[in-house]
Amino acid sequence: MTPPAAGARSEAARATPLGEDKRPEKIARMFDAIARRYDLLNHVLSGGLDLVWRRRAIRELRLSGRDTVVDVCTGTCDFALAAVRPPAAPGRAGRVIGIDFAPEMLRVGQAKLAHAGLDARVPLLRGDAMRLPLADRSADAVTVAFGIRNVFDPTVALGEFGRILKPGGRVAILEFALPRTPIVRAAYLWYFRHVLPRIGRLVSRHAEAYTYLPASVGSFHEPATFAAMLERAGFEHVRPIRLTFGVVYLYVATRAAATG
Repeated sequence: MTPPAAGARSEAARATPLGEDKRPEKIARMFDAIARRYDLLNHVLSGGLDLVWRRRAIRELRLSGRDTVVDVCTGTCDFALAAVRPPAAPGRAGRVIGIDFAPEMLRVGQAKLAHAGLDARVPLLRGDAMRLPLADRSADAVTVAFGIRNVFDPTVALGEFGRILKPGGRVAILEFALPRTPIVRAAYLWYFRHVLPRIGRLVSRHAEAYTYLPASVGSFHEPATFAAMLERAGFEHVRPIRLTFGVVYLYVATRAAATG
């Protein structure tokens, strides 16, 4: 697996004034500001592929219908909802605990859960990925959908995932990446720099959020590097799965029995 070119990384990183400022309070305020339009923008800007990517991640967890899944950076709970539908079915979770540090995102998620009649099976907690408010070895699986790059220190978060997972528990992390194929990368960067920010600003009326996205993707760890970080955090059988021409990677791994 060859990482994206360094020039592409720097090109994307120059697209936003926020740069590397990932203080939790700043990121939380930004996501709170776009919470009401977040789902619409996700579906529109990804062409509906975000739904496909989440379904793939859930399949990779091999859930039994009785598992406790912790969805970190749960946002408006799209992943959590997908993981418990249909109820108590093989391939789905028995319960999902959603955790996020943006209160308005959680409020939107709570309303969606109540409307679906699933709020009892998906409790929500406000918390930081680097300090999860859960007991050691209390989860069968951990998921993160497009949130790990927003964490101030992903290494600390990975350690927390290992702490709360039972031995043999699985993790599935979806995250954007810069495609390696030159023509795909060029089209992707053009879309990120010119189309996505304009649509994002128009719909969300927030100037920073959709210029932050290209920079956060461009400055995040390359797939091989992030896979190595998972291994150093005590995970084994780490698989970086390339999706949609390398626009997204799904990282799947298992908590080693000797961790913690």
